Amino acid sequence: MNTGTTIPGTQGEAASAPGGRANTAIDLLDQWIRGEFVDLNTKLEEAYFSARSEVLTDRPDLDKLKQAIVREGSRLISQIADEGKPPMSQQERYELLGLVGFYLAACRRHEADLPGGVNAGALSPAWSLAGLLGASLGVAPRYVFAHQSLFNPSVRDTYRTFTALDDERVFITTNGLAVLAYQRAAAALRQIPAMGVSSPLATYLFEDARAALDDVLRFNRTLSETLDVDRFFFNIRPYFKTYRVGDAEYRGANAGDFAAINEIDLLLGVCSARDPFYQHVLAEKYAYVPPEDQSRLRSAVSGGTLLDSFLREATPGPLTPQFRHNTELFLAICRAHGAAYTFHHHKLVKPFLEAPAGTEPQGQARGITASGPPLEAVISGLARLSDLRAARDRSGLSTARASLNRLANLLAHDGGANGESEQ
Repeated sequence: MNTGTTIPGTQGEAASAPGGRANTAIDLLDQWIRGEFVDLNTKLEEAYFSARSEVLTDRPDLDKLKQAIVREGSRLISQIADEGKPPMSQQERYELLGLVGFYLAACRRHEADLPGGVNAGALSPAWSLAGLLGASLGVAPRYVFAHQSLFNPSVRDTYRTFTALDDERVFITTNGLAVLAYQRAAAALRQIPAMGVSSPLATYLFEDARAALDDVLRFNRTLSETLDVDRFFFNIRPYFKTYRVGDAEYRGANAGDFAAINEIDLLLGVCSARDPFYQHVLAEKYAYVPPEDQSRLRSAVSGGTLLDSFLREATPGPLTPQFRHNTELFLAICRAHGAAYTFHHHKLVKPFLEAPAGTEPQGQARGITASGPPLEAVISGLARLSDLRAARDRSGLSTARASLNRLANLLAHDGGANGESEQ
């Protein structure tokens, strides 16, 4: 766990950059983010938590800590601009965007970036650099969840965090593991259309995808059992808020901002790229996923579905043993995908976000969600996604339930072996 111990070379020590080269301006920003930045945020969070408050204002002792973040971050980011040597590789630029985003997200969290406030001039270098990096990469010019999980180099067992709180590390690590599991499942399923759903090689990939989705559910269970609700709500969630880059407001970081889960939706056939609701889901997240994920999202909407492939091959009959086995694996994968997301919605979103938000005094539950819209709209949209992924029919919503039942019935009535009429 991150205990808040200073990393050698971040505070009071003249650490050199990797390979013995002299520190660049980017290295100095990285060292500050990993050191003093964490210490300042942690002190502020402990004060907020003691007061059970979203943020505290008119406290000279805390205002001094907030200004230390604003001033030092601005100074270090200005040095990067003055150095005039932006990173050349896409990954380096993307990681730098995350570094700058850590700073801007903290300024937003502590309400040190209010429009027309005293810090507008101090934030300008960060806004300018973030805008330049975002434009060069074709992504939103802000910190996203990938910057805290997949593009966050660990140094001496410690990756970048906002605070030294154990709950933040639990949240980042466990969500990151779930993302990796989703990516593993998507990578397996992605290879199957080229070889056909009845291929014996596809069996191995179906088994891998099933195991990966079981891991997603396992990681979600771990998160629900280990993350403290109050610590998440008061001290972790606020860093994922919307924030400004110049005059534009960008929605907050979301742990679902990666392509794999949508690839799985579309490959399985439980969601449709023709559905206007799902089209909006894809379009809204496009700028918030890593650059390489954008191409995966584009590819995912143009392919066929495994569900359709199974139905086409099953209809002539009789079913071969290999096809039957792969069909059973496919239906199990659909169940696992729905179960993982349903658990996420009911055991993570609702108790960690919706329930504590309901206890906030009227007028203080502002900006609760990372995505910007009112909490009720966000919860409703996530519930709709949950029903689509679990193929759960309800009034006003058409899902893949009928097609999955048809496939299960074809399996059940062809020899009657081990079939299920319901997924």
